[in-house]
Amino acid sequence: MGLLDIFFRGGADNAAASAPKYTHVKIHPQVDNGIPAETPGFAGGKLTCKCKSNPVVVQLTAQTAHNHVCGCTKCWKPAGAIFSQVAVVARDQVKVTENGDKLDIVDASAAIQRHACRECGVHMYGRIENTEHPFHGLDFVHTELSDKTGWAAPTFAAFVSSIIESGVRPERMDEIRGRLTELGLTPYDCLSPPLMDAIATHIAKANGKLS
Repeated sequence: MGLLDIFFRGGADNAAASAPKYTHVKIHPQVDNGIPAETPGFAGGKLTCKCKSNPVVVQLTAQTAHNHVCGCTKCWKPAGAIFSQVAVVARDQVKVTENGDKLDIVDASAAIQRHACRECGVHMYGRIENTEHPFHGLDFVHTELSDKTGWAAPTFAAFVSSIIESGVRPERMDEIRGRLTELGLTPYDCLSPPLMDAIATHIAKANGKLS
């Protein structure tokens, strides 16, 4: 084998090594085929539940932030998905505009009170009423319920280990983390470092360690 053969063979081997290995692993319909691009200056849109008639409609008047896929057992997931996709937006940018009488709180004792359509089961927004909570003032929403594109792109995966609690086999975790990494969704078994820092900062200020 000549030097050119080695050179080009090496390039081919490197390309093969970097090719996605876990495309058979399904995470969530919004990310399985790649991460949609975020649109600069995007200013929100409507979220609509899955009811065929008289759907609940929620208007968001701002771009979302901290979009991510979440493995917890509390968040709403579409059928067949092992992760949800959830983002946050200021609560004053969230307004129920149609059929709000169909909304019920899934668990009033939970920190995030998830308002879901009682007919189709879709969570339209999650709200924190505890004013001492680090994320008070932010609502949790599922932008996949919008027919518009351009929402903030997901950037990480939270509570990855928790998918085992929903029935995912533990032996699948390596390939699931592998697929998340291929998609650019760094897997964490809590929240992302900036969000964990925000929680710690809130607590430190509350107990007087920071001013």
